[in-house]
Amino acid sequence: MSVKTIDPQQVQASELYALMSGAVAPRPIAFASTTDTAGNVNLSPFSFFNLFSSKPPLLVFSPLSRMRDNSSKHTLENVLATKEVVINIGNYDMVEQMSLASTEYELEINEFIKAGLTPVASLRVKPPRVQEAPVAFECKVTDVIKLGTEGGAGNLVLCEVLLMHVHENILDENGKIDSIKLNAVARMGGDDYLHAIPEAIFKLPKPSRNKGMGVDQLPGFIRNSSILNGNNLGRLGNTAEMPTDEEVAAFKSDPLVSYILTKYQHDPATQRKELELLGKKLLEDNQVTQAWKVLLLMGK
Repeated sequence: MSVKTIDPQQVQASELYALMSGAVAPRPIAFASTTDTAGNVNLSPFSFFNLFSSKPPLLVFSPLSRMRDNSSKHTLENVLATKEVVINIGNYDMVEQMSLASTEYELEINEFIKAGLTPVASLRVKPPRVQEAPVAFECKVTDVIKLGTEGGAGNLVLCEVLLMHVHENILDENGKIDSIKLNAVARMGGDDYLHAIPEAIFKLPKPSRNKGMGVDQLPGFIRNSSILNGNNLGRLGNTAEMPTDEEVAAFKSDPLVSYILTKYQHDPATQRKELELLGKKLLEDNQVTQAWKVLLLMGK
């Protein structure tokens, strides 16, 4: 496998931006509404954005200085002047309007109007929130950290959340945000976006509180499998302990396992491969305990 190595000091800022933003993806989008000291409203998306603390509740986004002339964006000028921002979370239903709002309109132009979005008065800060956004955070700006002096330099805007507004139709029965109902989008590189459709969302259990045994502790005939991939091994390594010999032996009565053991009893290589393939499928169907038993049968 050939690898291209890039020295950031040896490439143009625009080329480095394209490579980095293409690699660090997907990125959530801060759809930031601000006002200047005269009350002019600005609305613009930023994909250099994330959640950095919950106590205090802190969001951070980074407007870059323009690469062509090292000038500042209106959003940065506004947060420096007023110390307030509303970070709206856009979704697929409004992604085209959010993209349109990224146009570099003149200072006095209101992107709410240009993008056809509805401003709603905030309760704690002056900038309005976007009515169509499923989530909005009213924030005070606690700090702005300038990261460089050249075009393309970031400016970390630290935003403490004062109020959070959530559309109730995206909540599940436990009052938590439903990933499917949120209908989220994220930025990739170039003109590419990610739409978090149900087919793209998967569940992954958090590492065991009892400490998973780790891939290094898997039996060698499993760890060195040519069929199981790294994700499969990671899922096995996230379990605290293997099934007992008695549990493995009892699983021979499972209809599919019994069929494989019987059909290929005179062909050990094929039997092993079929068990391995079944174990892989069970892992990918999140049936980890059953997968363990099938895979351990390979060593019996």
